[in-house]
Amino acid sequence: MIIDRRVCAEIDGPFVLFLIGFRINHLHRPWNWLPVFRAMPPMLRELSVNRDLGLLHWRGHFGLRGAMIVQYWRSFEALQAYAVAREQSHLPAWNAFNKRVGSSGEVGIWHETYRIDPGQAENVYVNMPAFGMGAAGTLHDATGPRARAEGRLAAARR
Repeated sequence: MIIDRRVCAEIDGPFVLFLIGFRINHLHRPWNWLPVFRAMPPMLRELSVNRDLGLLHWRGHFGLRGAMIVQYWRSFEALQAYAVAREQSHLPAWNAFNKRVGSSGEVGIWHETYRIDPGQAENVYVNMPAFGMGAAGTLHDATGPRARAEGRLAAARR
């Protein structure tokens, strides 16, 4: 649904922005990169169904040579707990990647983690559906004190 006004989003308290993705280095060897591609949907389903694991929202971006998933997490501790939990999907997928592809160079995997305290991130959306922080947090009209970036940052610190 398109929100036909100027809005901004806040996430209550600190949160984590986690970017994760892969790059196909050899397109002609799908037997090595296809399992990597197929490993992510079960993890995202698991995290979406089990909200208590800490994922607030995710969105995928796909290209010819790979993908990037943007994730918003409640905390770094929740992200780390998921990464090492034997009963969840990530650790078995990570072990399978290392066994099958490892350091062959055929497929690259990467991630970036950002811890964000209140008042350290701002945004604005105009004529957009809930997107990014807007889908992970609470939307507010971007008017009055929230009309400008410094006002949005100040409002998030409160």
